[in-house]
Amino acid sequence: MWEDKTLSFSSNVKSELSHHFGNARHCNIAELAAILNMCGHIAYNRDKICVKIQTENPAAARKYFTLLKKTFNIDSEVLTRRNSQLKKNMVYMLFVNNDEQVRKMLQACGLLYYIDDRMYVERRMDKLVVNSVCCKRAYIRGAFLAGGSISDPEKMYHLEFACSEEPYSKDLRDLINSFGLDSKIVKRKEHYIVYLKEGEQIVDLLNIMEAHKALMDLENIRILKDMRNNVNRKVNCETANLNKTVNAAVRQIEDIELILKRMDLSQLPQSLSDIASLRMEFPDASLKELGQMLNPPVGKSGINHRLRKLADIADSLREEMGEEIGTQNNKG
Repeated sequence: MWEDKTLSFSSNVKSELSHHFGNARHCNIAELAAILNMCGHIAYNRDKICVKIQTENPAAARKYFTLLKKTFNIDSEVLTRRNSQLKKNMVYMLFVNNDEQVRKMLQACGLLYYIDDRMYVERRMDKLVVNSVCCKRAYIRGAFLAGGSISDPEKMYHLEFACSEEPYSKDLRDLINSFGLDSKIVKRKEHYIVYLKEGEQIVDLLNIMEAHKALMDLENIRILKDMRNNVNRKVNCETANLNKTVNAAVRQIEDIELILKRMDLSQLPQSLSDIASLRMEFPDASLKELGQMLNPPVGKSGINHRLRKLADIADSLREEMGEEIGTQNNKG
């Protein structure tokens, strides 16, 4: 399916899901049940029941219309208006006003039931509607289409469903977690948010909803982000090592310069004199490079040992200088 680069990642996921229909009627019922629970409005009017489904996504509106027609042979009335808050966005409203059709649809979706001949209508997840794995997948797909969103994975990993009632949010969380995921709930203003924050689990959920194009796009983004992070870690590590090497070389040169102020290098053992001369001549050379310049060559550990010896001599000279300054002050 073609991806519109001008749309958000979330919109592209919903566009893909809008073109996906279950093969069996019971899957379509499950998906429609989730849509009605997430964005359906049920109203009573003079002993009649009517349903309104509202969305700002035109592809989703077309799917809702097709699901109603395909599953229950319902020809819904479609109206559009501009969003009062976001004037650029259109709001699509589907109305089902036939009382008999509404009752059959709500009963099949598990939102309408009878106890002692008394009718009850409520938002809930009927266990019979999501009895099979394919229906569970369809239900989650419908819930995301009607009330879900996913952040731009280039910036962060976050997928969520906005539910209006806490009991229903718990049912949806449990349904998602039945696939081995670990979704959680947080209250945000008037909604209960069922969410996932791990990239791998979001990929799994996209697979559950059968949004395979979005899944591949997300996987590609994850691979690129991992590669960039690995490169950054490597660069940071190399930079830290380079800084460490430079700082060490600066200290070594300071030690040698101090020694030269108090004595001639010829007064040092040959091994220390040679490495001191090389360090002063090649201040940017690594320990390995310094070792290769000697005859015979010396390993890094050997060079490091000799430079430590020079550092010890410099420290001793600093102590002597400190004592001399103290003695002069006392005399003064």
